Amino acid sequence: MSARIYLPRDAGALALGAEAVAAALAREARARGVTLEIVRTGSRGLYWLEPMLEVATPSGRIAYGPVAAEEVASLFAADFLAGGAHPKHLGRPEEIPFLKRQTRLTFARVGIVDPASAADYAAHGGWLGLARAFALGPAATVEEVVASGLRGRGGAGFPTGIKWRTAAGAKAARKYVVCNADEGDSGTFADRMIMEGDPFVLIEGMLIAGYAVGASKGYLYTRSEYPHAIAAMAAAILAARRAGFLGENIQGSGFAFDLEVRVGAGAYVCGEETALLDSLEGKRGMVRAKPPLPALQGLFGQPTVINNVISLASVPVILAEGAKAYQDLGHGRSRGTMPVQLAGNIRYPGLFEAAFGVTLGELVEEIGGGTASGRPARAVQVGGPLGAYFPRALFDTPFDYEAFAARDGLIGHGGVVVFDDSVDMAVQARFAMEFCAIESCGKCTPCRLGSTRGVEVMDRIREGRDVEKNLALITDLCETMKFGSLCALGGFTPYPVMSALTHFRADFTRAAAA
Repeated sequence: MSARIYLPRDAGALALGAEAVAAALAREARARGVTLEIVRTGSRGLYWLEPMLEVATPSGRIAYGPVAAEEVASLFAADFLAGGAHPKHLGRPEEIPFLKRQTRLTFARVGIVDPASAADYAAHGGWLGLARAFALGPAATVEEVVASGLRGRGGAGFPTGIKWRTAAGAKAARKYVVCNADEGDSGTFADRMIMEGDPFVLIEGMLIAGYAVGASKGYLYTRSEYPHAIAAMAAAILAARRAGFLGENIQGSGFAFDLEVRVGAGAYVCGEETALLDSLEGKRGMVRAKPPLPALQGLFGQPTVINNVISLASVPVILAEGAKAYQDLGHGRSRGTMPVQLAGNIRYPGLFEAAFGVTLGELVEEIGGGTASGRPARAVQVGGPLGAYFPRALFDTPFDYEAFAARDGLIGHGGVVVFDDSVDMAVQARFAMEFCAIESCGKCTPCRLGSTRGVEVMDRIREGRDVEKNLALITDLCETMKFGSLCALGGFTPYPVMSALTHFRADFTRAAAA
């Protein structure tokens, strides 16, 4: 008897015991005389069900999870290779409610394909976007991305096509494409999931970007904390090169492009595009003043397109399906889909890709199942450590850039971190200032000194010392940081501080009242 099983090698699944499950599957199969092929995939993103394995049956894949190594023998006894009944039986993965409600475009192949196989990527619709780009030509490819309405998924929300159009129009001997994979926001893991689960879609997106703007070299800048993603990308780049999708005369098009991975040293500020460029050039990551824009004068002084992982990974489906199909999804000026990452104190943590417009309340209470503790959700931070805290009163906010901005929030990279009613929001506000003080590159005074003074002021507030006077001081300090900082690190730190003060003022005045 022979069978095929799909089991994630995603870092999240590995942390939950996937490697032990793989070893137990191999042992049990040998003992039973079963020829077993174990394909190591990315995770589907249902992390409360990891490790989740899927068995290939004549009627499609059948999922089981979360599976522990000690449960493998009972799975074989239940004839799980034929989809047999078992307490961990989940049925067809696509029918699990958390997956069924999604609109998977960027993540359509994650958890399905073998991330090390260029052939498997092609078999599941890969490279079609690149082929259409070659058919359209560089200028029309740029305009297709403009027409799609795709905006930067790294947090800024700037129209991707406009950035490409600027770089394409620049005159230079050499141009670059840089992928910002320095995913450092709390509660975010979408970039890592793409790199570990479908690395070829990112390679294809970078190829299309390079072709569109006339770049011949690409760099993927990621974090040293992502060893599994680094290994997966390195293997995929080698496989793509062997398959003729990197190097000279790609697929007979006459277009030459190559790609390499560069690993940073963990500085949060290197997620800011100009600090990232300094790091790539071998310097300490320091924020640059703009102008000049990187699209005109970026890496090594040459025109450079810098996009986030999700932005670039969305490009192949836009080219393959057409700009209109993508533009038809979404809400207001926020077009297409967004991979929302549900984390923190939440019952169903994971990645949920959906068109813009779903409300924050739906994401937390319905899709996420409420808090893991069972206590009422009190606050939700969206957009990483620099994102605003939203109370339950704002749970009706649609998930789109403008709706969040109208309520003094930001979507950022799509991380949603949930807190129950035991959270002290004054502590959270202090953490924002402390985080900024630790991670500041030190170049500008409002960020460098403002965050340090902010920690001191927050400590006085929490101690109950001259609370009203210090609350006025922290408000004034936040205004200075917001409008005087050189980049978003200092400029956005006021969002969590002021939103906590606005919506949860009692937490700041509690010590004084006592």
